[in-house]
Amino acid sequence: MIATHRWDDWSTDDLLVAKGETRVSLVVPARNEAATVGAVVTRVREALLDSVALLDEIVVIDSDSSDTTYDVALDAGAQVHRSAEIRPDLGSHPGKGEAMWKSLFVTTGDVIVFMDADLTDWDTHFVPGLLGPLLTSPEVRLVKGFYERPGERGALDGGRVTELVARPLIALLHPELAGVIQPLAGEWAVRRSLFGSLSVPTGYAVELACLVDTVAAHGPDALAQVDLGTRAHNHQALLDLGGMATQILAASLRRSDLRTTEPAVLRQFRAGGTAVATSVATIERPPALQVGHA
Repeated sequence: MIATHRWDDWSTDDLLVAKGETRVSLVVPARNEAATVGAVVTRVREALLDSVALLDEIVVIDSDSSDTTYDVALDAGAQVHRSAEIRPDLGSHPGKGEAMWKSLFVTTGDVIVFMDADLTDWDTHFVPGLLGPLLTSPEVRLVKGFYERPGERGALDGGRVTELVARPLIALLHPELAGVIQPLAGEWAVRRSLFGSLSVPTGYAVELACLVDTVAAHGPDALAQVDLGTRAHNHQALLDLGGMATQILAASLRRSDLRTTEPAVLRQFRAGGTAVATSVATIERPPALQVGHA
């Protein structure tokens, strides 16, 4: 049974006492999110770094943006790094997981909180909510957020890829995760010691892979989840979700000792029956602790 909490189960004062000398980093992976990343950084900085010292740093990892994401995040008060420029000796791959893995080389937190950059309906209590189990329960190593999506049928709907891909995979191959309400949620927190020990898919499979590997190594008591209330973000086009689904399937199959190919070739069809073949990378980074420092 995965421990389940609400974001307001802990007061800020309680969390500050529990934090003690623990350093906490907020990491925001971002790609072409100039329209929203500034508000995400500003609101969290003002509420949780400037006003109280619950956070020690806010770090945005810019993942190959072609817009002004880097400058907007910098102006909002974050430390900003381009993913491709972090540890260039290790090369660079596109993808959210790559940005998160690279964050281990430029952050100092004992605990890392991840938050998506495209949030449009949210509040700063997301961060203390996710920190609660990690700061107060030593056995907890990874915390997932879950939330309602305003205006959508099925309030705890996890999104199209979650409902059509992740949940069926969990039911068939990873039943130990059946109690995780939103396994692909972008808001989650993890101990550095754990995240640094995990193999990390460079794309969108990072969330599911980390859940599977955490339970395999440390058991279900290492997980907790927190009700964060309401969250909304910008949706991706349906055809774009095919690549996400392929990456998640590949990561799950790899952890089930089933064969996958690299790269996978995804064929999708447009109007008139035109077929478009897309190469979908399913690369995984080794545990960061094995890589060491440059």
